[in-house]
Amino acid sequence: MKCLAFAVGILALGLAASSPARADFAVVRYQAGYCQIWWDSTANPWGAGWTKIAMALDYAGARAALNVAIANNQCD
Repeated sequence: MKCLAFAVGILALGLAASSPARADFAVVRYQAGYCQIWWDSTANPWGAGWTKIAMALDYAGARAALNVAIANNQCD
């Protein structure tokens, strides 16, 4: 039984290590009108007065979304 539990543990560890790392980004607009790239799209900024206006899988995508938001006058 110990060997089976050990094998399952090794298998789970191997699957967790082989999954790709994922860093999500979000473009956050604050009540004052300025926007910022937020590193973790699952975490939220503290306080009130902000809105997520775009989400991306990488920093380049978030930067492109920020540039589009600025061009569309969504951000100062």
